[in-house]
Amino acid sequence: MIISCPSCLKKFKIEETLISSKGRNLQCGSCNYNWFYKIENKTVEPLKLEENIEEKIKDSDESVLFSSTTGKLKTKLDQELDKDVKNNDITHNSDLPKKSENITFSKFLSYIIVSIISFAVFVVLIDTIKTPLIDIFPGLEILLFNLFETLQDIKLFIIDLS
Repeated sequence: MIISCPSCLKKFKIEETLISSKGRNLQCGSCNYNWFYKIENKTVEPLKLEENIEEKIKDSDESVLFSSTTGKLKTKLDQELDKDVKNNDITHNSDLPKKSENITFSKFLSYIIVSIISFAVFVVLIDTIKTPLIDIFPGLEILLFNLFETLQDIKLFIIDLS
């Protein structure tokens, strides 16, 4: 069975046996939103095709049919909209549940790991194009030398710890 989170609309596949007939509280694994979910028995009856549909189409004037139907639909929609505005049933963005902005330890750790990997890639890239950069910016040679010496010291420090 596939259910979706009402907050972030992410879809999840779960077994029907995990949800009783009375329903159950669920929590989204993506945004941590909690909601009550109940399985609804929706029995859909198959549509029946009328056999004399060709005669009905020939007898009715199509232009009158379409214009009267659209007019009725438009007036009904306007009435529903007016009723919603009077009852103040319109949902605003501020009424919607807000996503939690909690940064967990695992997220923080993943940010640190991504930052370290990005810095390592940056150092490799700078080392690769070091010679053309020094030709363009002569003062950069001292900075790059100091950066690589510092990285070498950090590497030796980590080796000494183990």
